[in-house]
Amino acid sequence: MNASAIAASANVDRMTPPTAIIYNGFHLGYPYAMDAVALPTGILGLIGRLVLATTLGALVGLNREMQRKPAGLRTHALVALGAAVFTLAGLLLGSSEGANAASASRVIQGLIAGIGFIGGGVILHRDDVKGVHGLTTAAAIWVVAGAGIATGLGLWRIGVTSVVLTLIVLVVGERIDESLGKGDARK
Repeated sequence: MNASAIAASANVDRMTPPTAIIYNGFHLGYPYAMDAVALPTGILGLIGRLVLATTLGALVGLNREMQRKPAGLRTHALVALGAAVFTLAGLLLGSSEGANAASASRVIQGLIAGIGFIGGGVILHRDDVKGVHGLTTAAAIWVVAGAGIATGLGLWRIGVTSVVLTLIVLVVGERIDESLGKGDARK
């Protein structure tokens, strides 16, 4: 096969839609298909992103609330909502005429730095056996900010998946800590 035939076959492969992955009758998506960063298509798309980000943050916050942690449902929901709001604002700023396309990137960088301050506020150092307290909640706040950013960008699958994984880590991780005898030292 010569070089032009290889190039032609590569073009055909890119033009052909990927085959869906179906497992036990469930459509799992397309191989290598990702959500694209996109502006919301209207007010309902914008509201949908904000509601989803808030809900994702609230789910993680509910877990923290049930563990009687200082930052609970409201904190996590508001962090995710705020991250989505600022990300959407940066995305919309970058899309306006004459604007710099890097606006969203700069907003996200500022969000990541700012969330560090909120996370630092829930971390407490004690002089007792418990030592440092609040690291898991600070990490959860950081993750819900990421989920809010992803949702604001329209990458909702990343936001949902990150929250599902976070909840698994929080629930299963707590059980593992307790079985290893670390559960009492962290409460």
